[in-house]
Amino acid sequence: MPLRFLTAGESHGPSLVAILEGIPAGLSIAPDIINQELARRQRGYGSGGRMKIETDVVQILGGVMGGETTGAPIALLVQNDDHVKWKGKAVEPMTAPRPGHADLTGALKYGYRDLRPALERASARETTMRVAVGAICKRFLAQFGIVVGGYVVSIGEVQAELGDMAYEERFLRAEESDVRCPIETAARQMRAEIEKTMRGKDTLGGALEIAALNVPPGLGSFVQWDKRLDAKLAFAVMSVQAIKGVEIGEAFENAKRFGTQAHDPIQIQNSESQIRKLRRSTNRAGGVEGGISNGQPIVIRAAMKPIATTLTPQQTVDLAAGANAPTKYERSDFCPVPRAVPILEAMTAFVLADALLEKLGGDSMNEIKPRFEALRQAALEELPMDNAPRVFWE
Repeated sequence: MPLRFLTAGESHGPSLVAILEGIPAGLSIAPDIINQELARRQRGYGSGGRMKIETDVVQILGGVMGGETTGAPIALLVQNDDHVKWKGKAVEPMTAPRPGHADLTGALKYGYRDLRPALERASARETTMRVAVGAICKRFLAQFGIVVGGYVVSIGEVQAELGDMAYEERFLRAEESDVRCPIETAARQMRAEIEKTMRGKDTLGGALEIAALNVPPGLGSFVQWDKRLDAKLAFAVMSVQAIKGVEIGEAFENAKRFGTQAHDPIQIQNSESQIRKLRRSTNRAGGVEGGISNGQPIVIRAAMKPIATTLTPQQTVDLAAGANAPTKYERSDFCPVPRAVPILEAMTAFVLADALLEKLGGDSMNEIKPRFEALRQAALEELPMDNAPRVFWE
């Protein structure tokens, strides 16, 4: 069964819900594991006032008994604390769409007579449930030693130079930073940029990097377009609000290089066990070749635009008045980039968990774990070649 999830709920409605289907039986999970990820989503310099109101706590309503998954769909719920301010109260009409949001396109698609329904559902508040789902997927991947982490590489014009810092260290240092940047000098500059942006009543975007470590080779496929692992990862990351660009590995830098400079040479690496492993000195492909994981770290970079809700009004049209008008401010972040890291981690973990389950099959952890141990690795001994001519087509 493919892994899938749905979310429902509005930004200021009573609650948000998600149903995750396809997680095998026997995975230990507790609300605290999910709540830790939800708390990470709420932290980040440049966040707006909403994060001072909400304290996201998950309720597991189904699919888990005695602290273990049952194989049934997992139902999750998070209450919206801010809902009490909206319940039973008349809401001022919203008729002036904000450029860059789903206000106008939502009304065009669904025929709304007020723009708020588009705002409420398109809001990034929905990502609360993506992070909750992703926490379960991370927990599943961890049973096989697979780790998904992320960090900020740029905010505005400020760029962090990461050098050859190990990914594990990047993850740790990022969590110690309120802008989730592992390089302290760059983090200070990013913080200053955000402060300047807040004083200027504007918003700021940036770029994030997500890395998945210890992913086995062989996930994904090239046999159909929708089986390609990099395509699935790009789709999942691009589905997050305000993400407008994605690259796997050094995609845009590779576009400037010659072919002899853009790929990752394959070499034999001898080990003490006499198993001759196939290794690479670079990872320009970002861990995916031909739509299939190759055993190297999977590296995804995403570009996040500045949020379109700004304290400084922008030009729009009041649809009710039929005249040009300035936008009205709706509470929002000044810089959402640090808070986006756990969201993109969650979506990456979901795709990788789905790909691993597709590869291994099985309804319970007890079935799946031995199959994982038996997976083919990138070793010469596991790739016997006949080394003889073949007739492939008669």
